[in-house]
Amino acid sequence: MPSAPPLPAPPRAARTAVGTWFFLNAVLYTNLLPRLPELKDALQLSNAALGTALAAGPLGALTAALWSAPLIRRLGSGRVAAYGLVVLAAAMTAVAAVPTWPALAGVLFLAGAVDALVDVAQNAHGLRVERRYGRSIFHAFHGLWSLGAVAGALVGSAAAGLAVPLPWHLGAVGVLASLTAVLAARAMLPGADEDDRAPGSAGAGVPLVPRSRTALLLGALGLLAAAGVFVEDAGASWSALYLREDLDAAPATAGLGLVALQTTMTLGRLTGDRVVDRVGQRAVTRSGGVLIAVGMGAALAFPSVPGTLAGFALAGLGAATVVPAAYAAADRLPGLPPGAGLSMINWLLRVGLLASPPLVGVVADASGLRVGLLTVVAAGVVMVVASGALAARSRRAAAGR
Repeated sequence: MPSAPPLPAPPRAARTAVGTWFFLNAVLYTNLLPRLPELKDALQLSNAALGTALAAGPLGALTAALWSAPLIRRLGSGRVAAYGLVVLAAAMTAVAAVPTWPALAGVLFLAGAVDALVDVAQNAHGLRVERRYGRSIFHAFHGLWSLGAVAGALVGSAAAGLAVPLPWHLGAVGVLASLTAVLAARAMLPGADEDDRAPGSAGAGVPLVPRSRTALLLGALGLLAAAGVFVEDAGASWSALYLREDLDAAPATAGLGLVALQTTMTLGRLTGDRVVDRVGQRAVTRSGGVLIAVGMGAALAFPSVPGTLAGFALAGLGAATVVPAAYAAADRLPGLPPGAGLSMINWLLRVGLLASPPLVGVVADASGLRVGLLTVVAAGVVMVVASGALAARSRRAAAGR
């Protein structure tokens, strides 16, 4: 049997490109978060008003997410990811110039819409690369996203501590991210995304199981993904405010709640492929849900700066593998066109992102931010309950490899 022709782009180079996109995608968002208290004060917003403005991002994502599959099939996942990051960088830079709440909400709506397209595209291209490798590498891409989130939060915290003007801060990061994203696109895999699927495989559009079961599995996976991003968003959107306003932390320290969450999430994702192969994604997800509920529950019951940082760290570790697991499982669901499972999961997890800021903000205005963050504990419980939608053992572990 003749050997396959050499690939035009080496998978290793494409793997680096995808990892770069994941990293930049996170930096562009978390770079802003430590400066939200300043933005809140400058625009004279309440917690509920800030939360509602932040919810415009997920609302924009919900509007755009279902367009991602046809857009990717037309343009290719690599192009959508790379050039979408350029538009996202411009939108995040524009936050520095908003004069009013409506302007802030409008810019975040655009950023959320573009982010949804980039998110599906970079995940689709990452799964293409994983199929070329023939082994699990997908969790590591999300690990690089978490690493980017830590880097962005550190840059934002440093800029806040040094009182760097917000336009200079966001503008410099946006230009650097745009140039890097476009350069990385030179190494993306060629051809259509469907080229890397074996005929008749899950996700190739062959109806191998009843559609009703596929819909139920998509719903359960979407609930898991929503719970995972709820934990991430609570740490991202509210940790700095909680540490600064409730616990009297210094401005530079306030940004470390997100750093703690994303650091442990990074470690969990970078090691997640091996752990999941060994014990199965279902067991990892259930254990993670327990870790979130217990860790954040204890931190909120006994409030202190060190305890809160530890609570966010445990929450990050517990949620580490949930979102990539939901994406990968949805992409393997039979009976769906290429990219459709990813698009649906992205849309469903954005529902969690849409619900998180206003829910926490309203509860915070009524009963305090400490009570509002109990929603993170509830998300951990949801993960425990919904983890049954995932495979008990990985394919590699079941094969004895």
